[in-house]
Amino acid sequence: MLLKSNIEHMFRFGKQRLLMAEFQTPDVKHEENWVKLTLLAYIELWTGKELAEHLPKPWEQSFKQNNDKIITPSGVQRDFQRIISEIGTPATSPKLRGKSSGRTLGQLQQKRQPHPVVKKSSKSTPDKQKAA
Repeated sequence: MLLKSNIEHMFRFGKQRLLMAEFQTPDVKHEENWVKLTLLAYIELWTGKELAEHLPKPWEQSFKQNNDKIITPSGVQRDFQRIISEIGTPATSPKLRGKSSGRTLGQLQQKRQPHPVVKKSSKSTPDKQKAA
C-alpha cells in the first residue's frame, strides 16, 4: 500500500538524486519519457534494496551498529555499481561503427513554432477598481 508520505519521499529523492526535474525540452512526450525513465530507475533501486550492502559514510557512525535497518534509496544507489556488476547484463558489448556523417551541407532544421510571451499581470487595487 502506497502512502502519501512514501510518494512525497519518492518525488523528493527523484528530483534531488535522479535528476527528475532537470531535463528541459519543449516536447511534452520527451519530458514524459524522461519522468518514466527516472521512475524506472527508482523502481530498480527499490528492488535492489535486498541485494545492497550498507556502506555508511564516515559521518554516519550511528548507522554502523544498526545494520538490520532497511537501506534507504541513497544507500542502495551508493552500492548499485556492485549490484550491477554481480548480476551482469544480457546486452552484448558495443561495436565501433565509425564516425557518422552528420547533417549534410545546406540541410536546415525545421523551425520551431513561435509562441506568445505570457506575462504576469499586475494586481489591481480596490481604488482602481472603483474608478473604472
